Amino acid sequence: MKKLFILILLTALSWMDSYSQVTEAEKKLRAASKDSVDGWKKGALLSANFVQSFFNNWAAGGKNSIAFNGLVSLFANYKKGDHVWENYLDLGYGLLKEGSGSVEKTDDKIDLLSKFGKKAWGKWYYSALLNFRTQFSPGYNYPNDSEKLSGFLSPGYLLSAVGLDYKPNDYFSLFIAPITNKLTIVNDEKLSEIGAFGVDKGKKSRMELGGYMRIIYSRKDFKGELLKNISFTTKFDLFSNYLNNPQNIDVNWETLIGLKVNKFLTVNLNSQMIYDDDIDIIKEGIILGPRTQFKEIFGVGLSVKL
Repeated sequence: MKKLFILILLTALSWMDSYSQVTEAEKKLRAASKDSVDGWKKGALLSANFVQSFFNNWAAGGKNSIAFNGLVSLFANYKKGDHVWENYLDLGYGLLKEGSGSVEKTDDKIDLLSKFGKKAWGKWYYSALLNFRTQFSPGYNYPNDSEKLSGFLSPGYLLSAVGLDYKPNDYFSLFIAPITNKLTIVNDEKLSEIGAFGVDKGKKSRMELGGYMRIIYSRKDFKGELLKNISFTTKFDLFSNYLNNPQNIDVNWETLIGLKVNKFLTVNLNSQMIYDDDIDIIKEGIILGPRTQFKEIFGVGLSVKL
């Protein structure tokens, strides 16, 4: 009886060990299969918000206004083996008209990013990044619409970087580039003459060599009941010019939060903070020097997700 019990025990332990090995092998196989899914992943978010206010003999006062804000966010990512190629395009444009005043811009951006990587080890990739940013139309010192402050390619930014990208999952990316070129373009003659956006007076471009870091967290598949209709993306960029005041770090932090109310109705909150030591802020003709810039746009409107 004792020998039989020992035999049964040894058989059971052997079966459990074999089952454990098979289970671990299956887990590794599933993980490898999940990580090795090749091909394209594409998506788009289109959003349009419209606000209109009208007052007639309104005792509490008010001003008639019309506002529009549009947002387009596209991505196309490709994976094959140890290689990844990520592409993003963000477009935004907004207009506001109050009373009998002129039409003013409330948002204007073109942001194109492409990043190519080859797996190095673990969750790290050797990567190269290219980022281009500018705007669609001129911006003015409102309500003075004769004083031009910006325009298409004024400024324009072209950033190219080579470094390492840490990607522990599909939501997070930490890109570190010790070798980075940043090109600032001011194509407008008048803005070039006054040395706008850190470009020397009379020049139309400025090249900087420095270090760059970019952190992205983007998630649209929260599992919790309170978060399942929320999409969240935040991008945090840091750049230091090795050749001129490297301690003065340029900062660009942008966050987009979307709440899906139903199939077509969404609520969007878009914020952006910028600090660039080379950009002087001008108010009422007075040069205030570099300042922290902040923009926030809140909208409720129609949205289509593709």
